[in-house]
Amino acid sequence: MSATASPAKPSGAPGSAPRRALPLWAALALSLATVGPTLAMSGNGQGLVAIVGKSVPLVFVIGAIGVALVGYGFMRLTRHLNHAGSAYGLIGGTIGPRTGFFAGWAMLGAYVGFSIGTLALTAAFANALIAAFQPGAAHPFQLPWPVIMIVGAVGSFLLAGRDVALIAKVLLVIEGVGIVAMIVLVIAIFGHGGAPATGIDLSSFSFTGVDVGQVLSGVVAAFLSWAGFEACASLGEETNNPKRNIPRALFGTLIITGVLFVVVMFAETIGFGTDKAGLKAFGTSGNTLGDLGTQYIGPWFGVIAIFTATCAAFGSHMATVATASRMLYAFARDGFGPRALGVLHPKGGPRRAAWLVLGVVVITLLICAVTGWPVMGTGNAAIDAYFYFAIAGTVCLMVAYLMVEVAAVYFVNHRRFRVVHGGGGRVLGTVLPVLGAAVIAIVIWFNVKDSTDPSAAGIVALLWCALGLVLALAASRIAKRVGASLARELELPGLGKELDPIHATGPVSEA
Repeated sequence: MSATASPAKPSGAPGSAPRRALPLWAALALSLATVGPTLAMSGNGQGLVAIVGKSVPLVFVIGAIGVALVGYGFMRLTRHLNHAGSAYGLIGGTIGPRTGFFAGWAMLGAYVGFSIGTLALTAAFANALIAAFQPGAAHPFQLPWPVIMIVGAVGSFLLAGRDVALIAKVLLVIEGVGIVAMIVLVIAIFGHGGAPATGIDLSSFSFTGVDVGQVLSGVVAAFLSWAGFEACASLGEETNNPKRNIPRALFGTLIITGVLFVVVMFAETIGFGTDKAGLKAFGTSGNTLGDLGTQYIGPWFGVIAIFTATCAAFGSHMATVATASRMLYAFARDGFGPRALGVLHPKGGPRRAAWLVLGVVVITLLICAVTGWPVMGTGNAAIDAYFYFAIAGTVCLMVAYLMVEVAAVYFVNHRRFRVVHGGGGRVLGTVLPVLGAAVIAIVIWFNVKDSTDPSAAGIVALLWCALGLVLALAASRIAKRVGASLARELELPGLGKELDPIHATGPVSEA
């Protein structure tokens, strides 16, 4: 801490600070689990086939480049600033506390939405796993999905708020098994030379048969596969040497998922085949990893693929709860929300905040189960709930990403921060985030441009963000207090006076 920081408080006290003890791999594990490569590769390619045909791998190559531009903004900021509130702290510490709150509010909505959706998906995949053990059954036994959801919520409740190192180990094992299974499947598909009719068709990396507009539309869907890559930024106050390890975790997540997504999507495309029959099979597959595993390795591998997808869904749920709870903790610690939520459990995690997130998740899904809302056309209520809240969460996340890109440009160009970053890399630090912001704007536009229903997921997400904007503008007194808090927590010499004129006169009394 800098000389202006208040003494660290023990865990369990309001406003207590986390211990910096997490290694690099723990931060990497949280981001990987939030992205959920197994989930993305099980279900994100099918919808692209109708748009770009066999050029699905090309779409993911372009998507990887686009998300790397966004990732650069996070890496540039976390080299100097780290905060439990992720975008809230990064933007609040650069542009100002009101803007930071707005971005943090959008990101909180994203991760609560993801927490809801992934728990519903866990229930859907668990029933698919149960059905896999009843081959040939015309009407396989299934459990009511709310029952599975509640069982998963109990497990999440027991783990929530614990030392994130323990959670990271669980997440690393879960996602690690899924990644190994994907690699084995890729090797099997390449070893068989792909589908007999078309073989290893490298033209799937070209624009053959598609125009630029189709590819750009597809890139939007592919880009969303990386949603949550920045989750490790919320561990900035708990990670060893965060100014080195958080950017490395971000970079590692983008490299691992970028290479994995492109290779696996290429393997899936040639595995089904790039002719008309193969693309139809790809586009209608319920679980591409499971279907291809059964075809190229055996039925037993298909069961393993469904099992890993179920575990990955639950792992993603735990990761998103962990991220959302840290954002709530950061808000409450700085004066936005009840002080009781700004408390760490003695074992290191914001348990009260995590339990609140889980309470919202369970109540929301029970309402969905009772009312039958939302209806997304999949024919499966649990999957409908997943898609609705995943889409809403993604739009919220894109808003937060957009603000991070703006903050990155502000950071490298404003004279206030020259003493922090040394004045180097201004051109790169301006051009790349601007390009990233353009990509994000396209993603948001394609998610909401055709929405006419005010209850549509994208519209609801924008309304949530608008509420955050109203709160940020109205809470002037709290904004001043937060400015002082961010100045201390981010340890930037002289930042307090810039962010909050009253910081120099001493701490602000509570309202």
